[in-house]
Amino acid sequence: MSELTIKGVVLAVLPEETGTSKAGKEWKKQDFVIETIGQYPKKVAFTVFGDKTDLLMKISKGMTVDVSFNLESREYNGKYFHNVNCWKIIVDQGQSAPTPQYNTPPPATNTAQSVSPADDGDALPF
Repeated sequence: MSELTIKGVVLAVLPEETGTSKAGKEWKKQDFVIETIGQYPKKVAFTVFGDKTDLLMKISKGMTVDVSFNLESREYNGKYFHNVNCWKIIVDQGQSAPTPQYNTPPPATNTAQSVSPADDGDALPF
């Protein structure tokens, strides 16, 4: 599989999680979320495991980053679950990311006549 990389703005760095596996090994992981840059921005959550959690010490909300990751799927009881595992983060040293632009329709003009409470106390405004 070729290297997968995506650029985005950090929205959140979630708390670290730790535990012990069935085999008795200690583990730790941490998640973070970015929003991609482009015409149709998407939110993507990544997971870092073990010593890779140190990568998150250099990032914070609002930073623009390039994230290298692997996609992995596993089957459990006939359903597939996906992991997006980060293995490298490069902080963009250039300008801050542009504010994502969303395609929103223009505000609707209200052509309905408004009803004041003095006209009819039981009337609904819509």
